[in-house]
Amino acid sequence: MAGFVGCQQVASADELKELLLKLAPATASDSCYYFMRWPHQVSGIISELEEFPSPEGQMFTSKLELRWKASRAGYDLLYLGIAHPPRNLGFQALDGQWGTVDRPAYPFPSTETRFPQGFEHQANPNIAQKLAQRYFIDTQTATVHFIALTVQNA
Repeated sequence: MAGFVGCQQVASADELKELLLKLAPATASDSCYYFMRWPHQVSGIISELEEFPSPEGQMFTSKLELRWKASRAGYDLLYLGIAHPPRNLGFQALDGQWGTVDRPAYPFPSTETRFPQGFEHQANPNIAQKLAQRYFIDTQTATVHFIALTVQNA
């Protein structure tokens, strides 16, 4: 399956939140989840942006993942999707011919000791069963460049 990889920069947390709302699915059948990171904690997988903004994070659905990271100029964004985002959102395509492969994801239990404080799947206790990974592969070199979180629609 073909994919799209693009980037963009926004100047403020307000612009980032507006973009996240535009990319969130309009239907209840396609769920939207977030994972946010701060220097001292992570949010776990959540369905609402309660403690927004965060210096780093990601939003993911069955069709896309949007990653953000704070920078001096605002936020740097990386879009990983199975289709182009709407043109009016301003994402610039990264060079390459991108293919995708979906694979199951195997989340760690909250008791896993590799994480200082196990995180819960607060959005939905059954999210672990729906999590998947989408590999973004440069079709010219067969190199995996990005691995995005995604949700399998039941």
